[in-house]
Amino acid sequence: MSVLEHVAENIRRLRQAAGLSQQALAEAADVSRRMLVGIESGDANVSLNTLDRIAEALGVKFADLVQAPVGASRERIEALAWSGHDPASQAVLLASVPARGEVEFWSWTLMPGERYTSFADPAGWHEMFYVIEGCLTLELPDGEQRIDAGDFFVFPSDRDYAYRNDGAAPLRFIRNVVH
Repeated sequence: MSVLEHVAENIRRLRQAAGLSQQALAEAADVSRRMLVGIESGDANVSLNTLDRIAEALGVKFADLVQAPVGASRERIEALAWSGHDPASQAVLLASVPARGEVEFWSWTLMPGERYTSFADPAGWHEMFYVIEGCLTLELPDGEQRIDAGDFFVFPSDRDYAYRNDGAAPLRFIRNVVH
């Protein structure tokens, strides 16, 4: 079963358990009903930000939407959640464990020239990166931050940001999202 199938099944199951219509969930998550129908049918390629809004509207964690629906542990999810134009550019949610809020553990690969854009997270969220290979360019409103292999960076993610690979080789990094 693919991650889109997991997402479709989980959202449908959680929405129905909450007694919400598709229209009510779409409004609560600030997505169109048409988009929600596409997500629930497994036909829509959904952004990570949209999944965050749906999870928040359902009162669940992001990991609850992408993990295998039955009997799965959030300590080892390993779900492909994003692919770039080049299929080798990808984000895999490895695990998620409770913290004061939640911590997500990600493995990312960005091929040369790839860029991932994200909207601001709610206040209090942070991202932590550890670059394994290559150089990560982080675009922030107050400027760019370069993180080389073997280095790390932590920042509050309550503002728009983007990751980029300006190099000629694949960029691999670990990303934690803490909220």
